Order: sequence, then C-alpha cells, then structure tokens
Amino acid sequence: MAAIGGTRVNPKKFHKNQIPFYLYLIPIAVFMGLPIVYIINHAFKPMDELFAFPPKFFVSHPSFINFQNLFQAAGTSSIPLSRYVFNSLLVTAAVVFLSVLISTMAAFALSKMHFKLKNTIFEVNNLALMFVATAVTIPRYLTISNLGILDTYLAHILPQVAMPVCLFLIKQFVDGVPNSLIEAAQLEGAGSFTVYRKIIIPLIKPAIATGAILVFQNVWNNIETSSLFTSSEGVRTLAFYMNTLSTAGTVQGQGMAAAAALIMFIPNLLLFVVMQSSVMNTMAHSGLK
Repeated sequence: MAAIGGTRVNPKKFHKNQIPFYLYLIPIAVFMGLPIVYIINHAFKPMDELFAFPPKFFVSHPSFINFQNLFQAAGTSSIPLSRYVFNSLLVTAAVVFLSVLISTMAAFALSKMHFKLKNTIFEVNNLALMFVATAVTIPRYLTISNLGILDTYLAHILPQVAMPVCLFLIKQFVDGVPNSLIEAAQLEGAGSFTVYRKIIIPLIKPAIATGAILVFQNVWNNIETSSLFTSSEGVRTLAFYMNTLSTAGTVQGQGMAAAAALIMFIPNLLLFVVMQSSVMNTMAHSGLK
C-alpha cells in the first residue's frame, strides 16, 4: 500500500483519510442522480400531479395510468408494438456492430500504419465532431435518395454508422498499445488482420465497450431516420412511435410522454450499469494520456 507524506493512498478497506473524498463526492453523486430519480417519479404521476403548480419533484400517489394509456394507444395501431421493438433492436444491433467494427479498423490503421494523408484523414474526422446532425440532414437525404434505399432498413443504418466520436476515442486508446507487441507479431509472420484481431482488439476492449454505449444511445433514441427517410410504418422504430404517441397534443399525451421517456431510458441505464467498469477504465486511460 503506497503512502505519501504519511497518508495512505487508495487503501483497500475504509480508512479515515477517505472521509474528505466521501464528503466531496457523495453530494455530487446525489446531484447527478436527481434527473434519473425525476424521470422515474414523473412516469408514475397521475394527471393531477403532472399538471400541479408548483411542480412536484417526487410522486405522492404513484399510478400506472400513464403506462396503461400508452399501451392502450399502442393497441389501436395498425402495426403491432412488437414490430417497432423488432425494428429498433435490428437497427440498433446492426449500427452498433458496424460502427464499432469500422471504428476499430480505422483506429488501428490511423494509429499503427503508415500511409499518405493519414493525419489529414484523422483531422477530417475531428472536424466532423463540430457538425450537429441537423447541419448534414440535406446531404444525408440526397445520399439515401440517390442510393435508392429510402423506406428500407438501410435508410436507418447507413446514416448512423459513421460515428466520429467513437473513432476518436478508440484511436486514442490504440495509440497506447506498444509498437513492440505489433513488431514482435509481425516478425512471427502475423499479417495486419491477425494483429488487429489478436492484439489490438483484446487490448482495447474498454474503449470498444464505451464506444458501443455511445453508439447505442445515439441510435436507440434516434427519430430522425424514421421521420425523414421512411414513410412506411412497418420499418419505423420504437423511438419514433413513442414520440408520435407522446406528442398527441392532449392532456393524456403528456402522461404517455412521461411513460415513454422512462421506457426508452431504461435500456440506456441498464447498458451503462452493466458496462460501467469498462467506461471508467477508458476515461482513466484518456485522462492519463
């Protein structure tokens, strides 16, 4: 156990020197957790509490009426709710897989290979971080239209595969992989793909997990592709459908919006809880760099 100036650093068990850290971190953690508490409470508020003034943070009389109204409205649709769930799962899984695959391959090439315009390509990726999705809506639509894939699953998948932030994060992580490991593998006759598969991928799993979470959050909650690139309800996603129900413009619609927000938020929360250790490792690594 390390010690600096007589102070124990990072003890395995509780020590009195940890008290100042708890006094500082616990209030911050509680404050950052308040939005989650509010989303959960808001979804279970009956109508009188949803429109109460001044607004209430905590629900006084929890009710499932918002969820009942939401599923009743979904039951009247010509397309079953399971279809929207399937579409979302299919699109999200495809985008996460392709985005992580492309980002890891590109990160390996930009970090460990030598070719012309390598730095320029990476700077273009960094420049793309400055553009919001709205700024490229028209070019995206023209591309999808010219490819002839409007109103298909590809119209959901293709525009979301490119994730500049995912490539940036993973590339910074690949930079930390020792070149000596790659050189030793190449001396043993390993090709580029073997190095990528057996050396790079196992060493950057925390960054891959973090990138996958970022992509999942972006795709799972996306309604742009459904509203702009599709016209058939059969290929639209759950996020779009929940949005149409919750924006009905009625008093009942506000309750359904609260329930829909919680339903769409739960997968994001569960994914982060399951993979939080990998995220923390990635953030720590990025801080050291």
